[in-house]
Amino acid sequence: MKVLLTCLLLFLGFNSLAQQAELQALLNKENVTGMQLVYTKKGETKQYSLGLRKAGTQQAVAATTTFQAASLGKVVLAYTALRLVDQGQLDLDKPLLTYAPYPRLAQEPRAATITARMVLGHTTGLPNWAGYPLAESWKTSKLTLNFAPDSCWSYSGEGYVWLQRTLEHITGQTLEQLAQREVFGPLKMPGSSFIWQARFAANAAFGHDKAGKPTEIKQFTEPNGGFSLLTNAADYSRFLQALMSGRGLKPATAKLLTTPATAATRCTTPVTATDANIAWAWGVGLATTSHGPAQWHWGDNGDFRGFFMTFPDTKETLLFLTNSANGLNITDEILRLFVGPGQYQAMQWLAEEK
Repeated sequence: MKVLLTCLLLFLGFNSLAQQAELQALLNKENVTGMQLVYTKKGETKQYSLGLRKAGTQQAVAATTTFQAASLGKVVLAYTALRLVDQGQLDLDKPLLTYAPYPRLAQEPRAATITARMVLGHTTGLPNWAGYPLAESWKTSKLTLNFAPDSCWSYSGEGYVWLQRTLEHITGQTLEQLAQREVFGPLKMPGSSFIWQARFAANAAFGHDKAGKPTEIKQFTEPNGGFSLLTNAADYSRFLQALMSGRGLKPATAKLLTTPATAATRCTTPVTATDANIAWAWGVGLATTSHGPAQWHWGDNGDFRGFFMTFPDTKETLLFLTNSANGLNITDEILRLFVGPGQYQAMQWLAEEK
């Protein structure tokens, strides 16, 4: 028995080293500066930290290095909202303007019908961003709907910020305070925050453009559910375990994370064959893959890009964060390496969306 166990451990060790070598080769091929990756299956975890925090230095990425998670923060906001639904503080079908006014939509009468359910499924009709969201002028910029509410799928960071403001009004807490209370604390995510923390400075990753040139470390001073999440892959993977299983939510609410809210029929892109395999739940994408039904989302802040996919039937999660504008180029190869050869649909659909 001891011999068999020793052989198994050696095999797993060699397999892990081979995967690490393949990952490093992928980073080199696509000019991705650094990456954290966590893959879990039925309680077993593989974790990798590769590359550099900043190109041209010896600053290696570690498991605790802080990355921008970009739009992966939207999924945390959605989960937080569903927690408030279970607490009776938020009604998914009550128009958001009945909770509090939103001055940026004061001249848009069609906004009166928009609900949290529409925000979570990206069917508000709002644009992604009405301007550069880090500019001071953006906070008071006028918002106009591009499409009629609940008529089609159109990805919107603006919708998520509006939902964020609504939750903050309802609870009297900032998104950062809410996330610490409802997500980061309960799920033991000490390295996560929607705002910059001084403790991140010693180990934060720089972003990199497509040429591999370092950009900057953005120190977000205000929480933004659309893009400001700062985290590491180990932390976010713990969140994915809850997302996949529905932990922390009532059973009926948890089902909203695996049930289509909309077929994700896009407002502007012609229907393609891939569309039949993609839908949107309340806050997360759904994909029909050759490996079974999956939840998924991507993150893209330009110089930081990441991706996750979970497979509830097989209890698998795959997450990677990169500090590179080229980060999403490696998605399909990473899925093949860890989950196996197959059709995963998400990146093909995302390419069509862009």
